[in-house]
Amino acid sequence: MILKIICKKEKGSVEIGGIGGAFRARITHFSRSIQVIRNLEDLMYQVSDLFMAPVLVLLVILFFYSLYALGGFLMQGLQRRRGQLAFTRLLKEGTRRDGVLAPKGYPLAALAIAKQTISKDELDVAALGEMEGVRMVSRVAPMLGLIATMIPMGPALKSLSDGDVQGISENLIVAFSAVIFGLVIASITFFIASTKKKWLAQELVALIPLVEAEAVQEVRVKELSREAA
Repeated sequence: MILKIICKKEKGSVEIGGIGGAFRARITHFSRSIQVIRNLEDLMYQVSDLFMAPVLVLLVILFFYSLYALGGFLMQGLQRRRGQLAFTRLLKEGTRRDGVLAPKGYPLAALAIAKQTISKDELDVAALGEMEGVRMVSRVAPMLGLIATMIPMGPALKSLSDGDVQGISENLIVAFSAVIFGLVIASITFFIASTKKKWLAQELVALIPLVEAEAVQEVRVKELSREAA
């Protein structure tokens, strides 16, 4: 009887010891998982901090590009106003007459004169190419501004927890300046892209019937020359 009781006690202690060991193993595994996550967070923070300088440099470059694009846009608008009569005359007389000159400020008309066998699809691709630069910048600049805004927020929050008011102000100045730059760049280039889109659409609508009519006329001339031969 006494032996049975001792055996039961030893069996119960073994079971309790097994449960306790499994519990400690789970706690150890959980602690290791938390440590891995913390290491990943530290690594992501350090890597994201490396993006700050390249993003700021890109924002400055895109800002000067937007000013350059704005200057070219204003010049093109002035040229289009001065060359409106020449463009109207071109639509009446055609692009394949001798001595025809492309009016300044009308890139698709200049392309149609330079390449007389141009098709409608090629004009569409050329129109997209004219807008590609400013349209791309108008979409990229806000994202870069957001990146340059979020990166200093981490050090700013850390400075807030440490009570470092100067560190907070320095990081927030960089963050707000970056997002302002991004929005200014996006506003300038979006306005340019929208207006250029309207200009190129008007130019396409005017040129496509002329290009198609001249292509049909060229086919007829070739057929007549073959019949005459």
